Amino acid sequence: MSNPSAPADHESVGGLKTDQLFINMGPQHPSTHGVLRIALTIEGEIIVKAVPDIGYLHRGTEKLAEVRNYHHCVVLTDRWDYVAAMPNNLVFCLAAEKLMGVKATPRADALRVITCEMNRIASHLLFFGTYGIDLGALTPFLYAFREREMVLDLFEMLCGARLTYNYIRLGGVMTDVSPEWLKRTTEFVEYFKPRLDEYDTLLTYNPIFMARTQGVGIVTPKEAVDWALSGPNLRGSGVDHDVRKSEPYCGYENYDFDVPLGKTGSCWDRYFCRVQEMRQSLRIIEQAIAKLPAGPFMAPGVAKIPKPAPGESYAHVEGARGDLGIYLASDGGISPFRMHVHAPSFLNLAMLQEKLVGMKISDVIALLGSIDIVLGEVDR
Repeated sequence: MSNPSAPADHESVGGLKTDQLFINMGPQHPSTHGVLRIALTIEGEIIVKAVPDIGYLHRGTEKLAEVRNYHHCVVLTDRWDYVAAMPNNLVFCLAAEKLMGVKATPRADALRVITCEMNRIASHLLFFGTYGIDLGALTPFLYAFREREMVLDLFEMLCGARLTYNYIRLGGVMTDVSPEWLKRTTEFVEYFKPRLDEYDTLLTYNPIFMARTQGVGIVTPKEAVDWALSGPNLRGSGVDHDVRKSEPYCGYENYDFDVPLGKTGSCWDRYFCRVQEMRQSLRIIEQAIAKLPAGPFMAPGVAKIPKPAPGESYAHVEGARGDLGIYLASDGGISPFRMHVHAPSFLNLAMLQEKLVGMKISDVIALLGSIDIVLGEVDR
């Protein structure tokens, strides 16, 4: 019986007999951004087949939610997209609050917006620095992590954690912000604005970087929609969709910001959208701090062990990687009867099996890095 994964001989043009070679990229490969294996069949340097192999980081969090109460489930969410955990906390809380009939206070909504946008910046800085390394540029990584440490310092000052925050809670947030925290956050915003101009000089308009990314990995608007892409991967193809605009939550309709769009759907467009999104996040943070409402940071009436009435709910937010959704079903007990995560990284990753075919090995890293996946969210 033949091995389906074994390479096959191929008659190329001119009658020369060449071999197709089967190679593994990952799961122990720094440029796969986690434990991802891509099974590649190549002919020379051209890819003829690509099969993403996931599941190495599967922890069963959707099933674990069925034996934990709603407050304890928030802790599980930090572990999906662990470089942008605030939106994970938020989307679960929004879905659970719908089941519970609870509405967060205006101050809590504003604090949720501030922390989620700060986390978006931290996530995009990680992308910016590691994408530069993927394509041979070390210096941008050092700059990006300098600024990212400042954001993580602010999170540590706020909730004591630098990665898995558990800050956004059912009905509001864990604790109120201090005047000192708001002052330091405002100082960071002012400090960070000119740094983005440095990033453009370092990487965005670097001729070598542009040659490696412009015209590479092009995803047309139709392909982006057909593959159900979201976030910067969708907007990089010029499709104007952002959950913060189309279905506002936490008062996003009250903030003035733009949605950056790409033009050609190349790796560079997806990269550029993320850099521009950091500028827009700064605008949102400034506005949220300037008109931060007074009042409580936690809604009244949130039970220590909630038991929502039987029913279903769905909530979604614009996470750092796209449209992040949570479906919850309640049977009236203290734990969700069912929970399902609509994970943007999982959907964004799926297009690799089609888009990598015909590309060179050197471009695999350019395309994979440009979709900015986190395997904790893919596998869950």
